[in-house]
Amino acid sequence: MDWNVGRRTVLKGAIAAGAGIVLPGRALAVDASASSLNPYERKIMDVAARQAERVGNKVWRTDLVGVADFAQPSWKPRLHFANIETGTVRSFLLAHGRGSDPEHSGWLQRFSNTPGSEATSRGAFLTCEWYKGKYGTSIRLVGLDEDNSMALQRAIVMHPAWYVDQTMIEKWGKLGRSEGCFAMSNSNFNEALWHLSGGRLLYADRIGEDETWAASPQISEPEG
Repeated sequence: MDWNVGRRTVLKGAIAAGAGIVLPGRALAVDASASSLNPYERKIMDVAARQAERVGNKVWRTDLVGVADFAQPSWKPRLHFANIETGTVRSFLLAHGRGSDPEHSGWLQRFSNTPGSEATSRGAFLTCEWYKGKYGTSIRLVGLDEDNSMALQRAIVMHPAWYVDQTMIEKWGKLGRSEGCFAMSNSNFNEALWHLSGGRLLYADRIGEDETWAASPQISEPEG
């Protein structure tokens, strides 16, 4: 795979690539219990709406936005699907890169856009086409910000992984780590294929349940 392929080529192949993949024949039903958002979920919804407005026509669809909150540890659901049209939020487990957490504490320590860092990048990503990779069906991502501009070249994607599972948390107290990719559980990844792929927005940053996280020391990404 040539990861230096131009963005236009990647996006042009989205529909054709997705057409050849067979998924379980079900649609995601709106969870009625999610209609009443708690303060944290409202914050996630606000972030999703602001980021969708910021990136504008760089994404194709703004009905649903994925928000990865890396202020949360890996043992908590921190990938949120914010449905702007229905006002609902659904949350899933998500791994971060080993370069973002060298001591494997379960907390993201830093972001990086550097090739070879194996770290997670922050910023807005455009979700593109499906393809078959090391972990099976995966979603290619294009970075839309300076902080994640190397996503395509770094092969930063969304994919399922065995090390993202509740059983890992029960045994080790945290999830395993990716090589910088957005890794979900095998059981939940079809939700991303059905509802987040195909030109939608995935936004990653430290957000947090309240404003106290912003006052705590945060390690920014070294570029070298």
